Formats: sequence, structure tokens, C-alpha cells
Amino acid sequence: MNKYVEKLVKEAKATSYLLNNLDTSTKTAALLRMADYLLEDSNFVLRENKKDLDAAVKRNLAKSFLDRLALNEKRIGEMAESLRQIADFPDPVGQVIKQWERPNGLKIQKVRSPIGVVLIIYESRPNVTSDCVGLLFKSNNVGILRGGGDSLRSNAAIAKVLMRAVKDSGIKFMPFFLVEKTEHAVVDALLKQNEYIDLVIPRGGEALIRKVAASSRIPVIKHYKGVCHLFIDLSANFIKALKICVNSKVQRPGVCNAVEKILVHKAVAPKFFPMLKKEFDKYGVEIRGDEEARKILKGIKKAKESDWHAEYLDLIVTIKIVKNLDEAIGHINHYGSHHTDGIVTEDKINAAKFSKEVDSACVFHNISTRFSDGYQFGLGAEIGISTDKLHARGPMGVEDLTTYKYVVEGDGQIRE
Repeated sequence: MNKYVEKLVKEAKATSYLLNNLDTSTKTAALLRMADYLLEDSNFVLRENKKDLDAAVKRNLAKSFLDRLALNEKRIGEMAESLRQIADFPDPVGQVIKQWERPNGLKIQKVRSPIGVVLIIYESRPNVTSDCVGLLFKSNNVGILRGGGDSLRSNAAIAKVLMRAVKDSGIKFMPFFLVEKTEHAVVDALLKQNEYIDLVIPRGGEALIRKVAASSRIPVIKHYKGVCHLFIDLSANFIKALKICVNSKVQRPGVCNAVEKILVHKAVAPKFFPMLKKEFDKYGVEIRGDEEARKILKGIKKAKESDWHAEYLDLIVTIKIVKNLDEAIGHINHYGSHHTDGIVTEDKINAAKFSKEVDSACVFHNISTRFSDGYQFGLGAEIGISTDKLHARGPMGVEDLTTYKYVVEGDGQIRE
């Protein structure tokens, strides 16, 4: 095992220097070819994905897990479109962030540069494979991709298609590496390779992310979970609010940007909650509530303290009545995960106060929490969502996969 990991990380590090020499046109052509090949070979990818799905069904894994694992023509089309968008973005590498000249004639530039070797540890979503390859390749970073064992066939199929596109683009080396060994010992060993790996990005459930953060000798960018909130304010448009609540919870309940808690202003709760329950009943959403909410919606389950901290990733939502905007903000900052939280209101002053005071990576006004996504932000895709405050926050695109260096030019100056 140690020999396998040692060989892998040394190859990745050596490749990172080669990758940094690729010009923009070569990368663009390769990314576009990746998108084309994914569509052309979609039947191959779907066949391999079905093998993973069949195995998961036999193990009686949850529907939310199966949804994350499943690919179809639409999702493969979205993967290809993400690659095309990434190809069209300005190349971040070499961009001058800032430049100035000192009185002694030194010309100083702050220039974007690749991070180097990035280890991605993810679970059951095979689309992560193509998204990460595209973003890392565009930003001249070498990816070491370690997906979950449940999606190994799917990930391997996607990687095979993408690698063929790379080779057909005239690139003579591997710009990414897929870890095909599923033993946990491989991950443990990789997390100790701080000499060769520059950054770790775990994508998956809270248990995985906490384990990676606790074990890694390498800097980790992460979010632990998505306890996302919506606050329905006094001046909310009910038709708008209902659509936003339903979409935020139901469209894909098993992902980190699905809403988990809905707070409602006490003045509109008696009218809004019955309307919300009627909509949620259509989709089988289980509602849990505080004491005040249960006086309005008779028979719903009582929310425990643990419910306010919970990320369900399922058709379950917890509701609460709050007396005003300040209470909503306080509740979100206390119980939220600093991922994505939104307000539904027609009051621009309240929306501005909410946006300023809620301490989250993404703060939304009158839109579904499901828009907290790199693809939806126009980033082409995302390498992950960070709730950290250093070095990146929120959905991470190509620019967030760069660091910077100072390039200083002179004409023989020496320091006295």
C-alpha cells in the first residue's frame, strides 16, 4: 500500500510542473474534447453506472444515496456543458491581480498561479469526477481523485473517457489520477503526504469531512454540513414563498443546499403554514415543528433540540415561528452551518439587514437555496463549497483553485 501511494504522489508532483507549461489554447481544446467524448460515450458510462446502482440496490442503500449515485442522459449532458463552460472561462493562471512600482524602480506584480497537487475525496456522486478534472485542469492543478467504492465503476468509466480526450489532444502525460483502490488505508496514507500534496478537498457527508480534517497533515478546505434555512418574512409574497420552499426542499433533498429549516414570522404563520403543509403533503415531506407551529399544524411531529442541528438530506423539514427578523437572524447564526441561508421578503431594508448580519457563505434573497452551486453561479462547475473563511468561501470555481506569487522586476537594484 505504501509503495502504491508513494508512486502515485511522486508522479502527481512531477506532473504538476509539466501541467504548468500547457498554454490556454491546448487546455481549451482538451476540455472541449472531453465534453464531446462524454456525450459520444454516454452509453458506456451509463452501463458502468448501472452496475454501481444495481450493487447499491442490493445493499438496500437509501433513496437519497441512489439519487446521488445515479447518472442519466440529462446529467451527463450537464457534465459536458460544465466542461464547455470551464473551457470558455478566462485562464486564471498568469492573471495579474495587482501591480505597482516602488520609488526605487522595482516593478511588482501579484500573479495567479496553480496550487499544485489537489487531493479530492468524495463519496457517491460520479459527476464530481468530471467537474473536478475540468476545474483542476483549467487552473493547471493535478488532481488525485478518490471517490467512494460504491461509485468506482462509474468514476473509472468517466476517467477513461476524459483521459482518452486528453491523449487525443496531444498531451503526453496524465493531468489527473484516479485512485482505484478502495481500502481506507489508502486515504489515511494520502493524507500524510504533505510533501507532495498541497491541498485536500473532501466532498461528502459530515462524518467523512470531519475524519479527513482530523487526520490530514495537509490544509483542508471543507464544509461539514448544509443546515440551510429559509426565513419567510412579514412582507413575503406567499405564492413566491411557497414555490421557493418547495423547490428548496423537494427538487433534490439529498444534497447539501436543500433547505432543512423554515422560519416564519409570527404574523403570517397562521395563514402560511397550512398552505405550506398542503404543498409539502403532495411530495410526502415530513414536517417537524416547535410548540407554536404545532398549535397551527395539529399532529405534526414535535421538533427536538437535535432537529435544529440536523442535516436530514431527506424529505424532512423543521419549521419554527419567530417574532421578528432579529430572532430569525439569531437562530440561523446559532444553529446554521454557515452554508446557505435565505430570506423571502418584499422589504428591501429587511433583505439588506439579513444579508449583512447572517454569517453564511451564501445569503439569498427571494430565491431557492438550490442555487447555491458553482454551475448555477456561472462558475462552470464547483470543486466544492467552503464554509471556511480562508482561503476560499462558498462555491469554488477556477479562480479559487489558484494561489498567487509575487513577480518582481528590477534593473540591478540592491538593498542598502
